[in-house]
Amino acid sequence: MTEVWWMGRVATSLLAGATAAVSAAMAVDAARAADLPVKKAVPVEYVRVCSASGAGFFYIPGTDTCLRVSGRARFEAGYIPVQNRANSSGDLSQYRGLMRMNFDARTQTGYGTLRAFLRLEAASRTGVFMASGTQQRVGNAFPALGQDAFGRVQNFIVTEKAFVQFAGLTAGRASSFFDFYAHDYELISSTAGSDVPSTNLLAYTHKIGEGWSATLSMEDPNFRKNPFYAAAVGATGTLPGQSGLNTVLVTAPSPVILGTNASGTASSVVFVDTVQRSRMPDFVGALRHDAAWGSAQLSAAVKDVNLGGFIANSGLSALTPVPGSASGPVGAGTAAALLAARGLTSGSQTAYGWAVQGGLKLNLPWIAAGDGLYLQGAYGEGALIYTGFSYFTGTYASQLNPVQGAPFVHALADAVVNPLSGRIELSTSFTATASLLHYWTPEWRSAFFGSYGEIGFRRGTREAFSLVNGLVGAAAPPTGAAFAFSPILRDNYQIIAGTSLIWSPVKDLDIGIEGTYIGTGPLGGRVTDASRPVTVNGLPAYTEKRYDTTQIRMRVQRDF
Repeated sequence: MTEVWWMGRVATSLLAGATAAVSAAMAVDAARAADLPVKKAVPVEYVRVCSASGAGFFYIPGTDTCLRVSGRARFEAGYIPVQNRANSSGDLSQYRGLMRMNFDARTQTGYGTLRAFLRLEAASRTGVFMASGTQQRVGNAFPALGQDAFGRVQNFIVTEKAFVQFAGLTAGRASSFFDFYAHDYELISSTAGSDVPSTNLLAYTHKIGEGWSATLSMEDPNFRKNPFYAAAVGATGTLPGQSGLNTVLVTAPSPVILGTNASGTASSVVFVDTVQRSRMPDFVGALRHDAAWGSAQLSAAVKDVNLGGFIANSGLSALTPVPGSASGPVGAGTAAALLAARGLTSGSQTAYGWAVQGGLKLNLPWIAAGDGLYLQGAYGEGALIYTGFSYFTGTYASQLNPVQGAPFVHALADAVVNPLSGRIELSTSFTATASLLHYWTPEWRSAFFGSYGEIGFRRGTREAFSLVNGLVGAAAPPTGAAFAFSPILRDNYQIIAGTSLIWSPVKDLDIGIEGTYIGTGPLGGRVTDASRPVTVNGLPAYTEKRYDTTQIRMRVQRDF
C-alpha cells in the first residue's frame, strides 16, 4: 500500500509540472503574437438587387451601375410551296437556330438615367426565306459557297443594338424612330410596313406634357436606300472601253438617249452611274403619345436620292453610234450641247425622297388581358423601305421575285433615270397594315394580320425605256406587242394575310405556328410567265395576272 501511495504522488507531481510548462509556453507565444501585425479579413461584397431599375437588375460590384443580363434561344422551321425547280428554285423547307444576348446598364445621375444597351444576335439559317438575301446584301450575313449550299445555307451575326441614352439623347445602333408597329405580333414578319431594327443614328427626344414626346433623329442613309432601276448593258463591248459597264457593284449604268434612228429606237446614248453615294443622313421626325389606352405616332422622313455622273468613255467624250444603227457618230461637242439643252451638265443629280406614316395602337383589356390592335398606314416618294412595301419580298434590290421560283418580278426601284429627259423620277408607294392580338386563355394567344401595298412609276417611263431595249436587251421593256406583257417597271401590288397560334405553358416560353398568304400582281393587264418561256409569233404563250403562295412556320423560343 505504501508503494502504491508513493507512485500516485509521483504521477500527480509530473502532471502538475507538465501543465505548468504548457501554460508557460502558451504565455510566451501570446506575447510574441502581440508584437506581430494583425491583418483584417477582406469584406465580401455580395451582389445586391437593384429594384429601382426594374426586375432582374443588380448592382455591378463596386459601382452604382445597375445591370440586367438577358437573352433568347429560338428554333424555327418552315415550309413554302414552290413548283418551279429551274434556275436553282424548288426549295421547300427552311430552318433557323438563333441566339440573342442583351446587356442593359443603367446609372442614376443628376440629369436622369444614363443607359447603355447592347444586343448581339447570331443565327444559322438554311432554306429559302431563312437564308435572307436582304441581310446578305447589307453585310449582316454571309453565305456558304458550296454547289448545293450557296443561297441555301447562311450564317448571320450582327450588332443588333449598341446605343447610349442620356438626358433625351440616343446615340448608336438602334431601331429607327420612324418605325411604329414593326411586326410586333408576327412570327415571320411578312406584312408591309417599315421595320428597321438596326441602324446607326443620333436622336434627341423631348417630353411634352403627360405622355407626349417629340423626336428628331439623324439616321444612317445606307439602310434606307433601295436602288435605282438600272438597265445594264447586256453585251460587253457595245460601246468603246466598256468591258466593265455591267458590273453593277461598281457602276449601275442607265442610258440617256441623245439620238434615234429612223425606226425610233436609240442610236446615240450616254450612260450615267446610278450607284447612290452616302452624301447626307436621313432626317426623321416623330410625334408620339403613350397612355393607358395605347399609343399613337406620326412619323416623317426626308432622304436624298442621288446619281454619280456620266460613266467614263460611255459616249460623252468620244461618242459613237450604237452598232447597227442608221445614225452616224455624234461628236463630244454635239453630245454636250444636247445634254445642256436638257439642263444636264455633269450627269450627277440629287432628288429628295420623303415618307409619312401614321400609327395607332389600342389596348383591348375589355376583350381579354393582353389584347391589342395596331393600325398603320404610310405613303412615300423615292422611299420604298420607309413605306415597307417589299418587306416580305426583300429590299436593297430594284427588282425581285415575290418568292423563289415565281413567274415574274416585282419592280421595286426607289427611282429611275428617264432615258429621254435624263432626269431622276421617283417611284411612289403606299402601305396599309392591321394586326390584332387576342388571348384565348392566359396560355394561348393568336394574332390576325394583313396588309396591302402598291408601288407605281411615272406614266411614260416604261415607254421611254422600251426605246433602248435594242441596246440593253431584256433589262428593259421590249418594243412592239410584247411591251404589254413585260414586268419591267410595271406598277404592282402585294397582299399579305395571316394568323398564328402560340402556346406559352410557362413564363417566357413560346411554342407557336403561323401561316401567311401572299398575293402579288401587276396593277393592270398580264405579264409573261417566266417559268414557262414559250412564245407564239413573238408573244408569250403563258401569262399571269397574279401569283399566289403560302408560307407556314413554327417556332420554339425561350427568353430569359
